[in-house]
Amino acid sequence: MTIANVFPRRRTRGLVLGLGLALGLAGCMTATPYAPRLEGQATGYTDRALAQNRYRITFTGNTATPRETVESYLLMRAAEVTRAAGSSNFIFDTRNTRANTSVQTVPYGPPPDPFWGYRRGFGYWGGWGFPYDPMMDVVVRTNYEAYAEIVLLTPEQAAKEPRSLNAQDVISRIGPEAAPRPPA
Repeated sequence: MTIANVFPRRRTRGLVLGLGLALGLAGCMTATPYAPRLEGQATGYTDRALAQNRYRITFTGNTATPRETVESYLLMRAAEVTRAAGSSNFIFDTRNTRANTSVQTVPYGPPPDPFWGYRRGFGYWGGWGFPYDPMMDVVVRTNYEAYAEIVLLTPEQAAKEPRSLNAQDVISRIGPEAAPRPPA
C-alpha cells in the first residue's frame, strides 16, 4: 500500500466524520417545549399573581423557537392561569415581545498571516485580525421573550368587554399546538 492510496481514505474518513458530527450537533437544538421555567433555566413560562384578579406571565424561547410559537405559548399560559384561578375570561392589560439578538464572529481555519493578533494604533486596522477577514463566520442568534399582564374578568365584565378572551376557547385552539409537557 502506498502513501497515495492511504491519503484519500484518511481524507474521506475525516470528511465523513466531520459531516456526521456537524449533523449530530445541528439536530441537538430543538424549539423550547411548553413547560415551566425551572431554577437555573433560561427558557419556559413563568406566572405570578400581582393582585386577586391580575397576573404577570412570561414565556422565553431559545434560538430555535419562532416568535409566533413564543406568543402562542404565552397566550396558552394566560388561559391556563385564568382557568386555575376559577375564572373563564381574561383580557391583556399589557403585552410585549422582545427579541434578544447576539452577534458573534467565529474564526475558522489557521491564521491567514504571521501578523495575526492584536494590533495597536492602526486606527481602522486596529483590533484582532482584519476588519473584513474572509476567514470569519458571523453568527447571529435571536431568541424571543413574551411578557403580558392579564386581568381576570367576571362573566358580567366579559359580556361588556369586546377584547375579552374565553380561556376554554384559547386552550382548545392552541392546546393541540403546544408540545406535550414533561412529567412533573
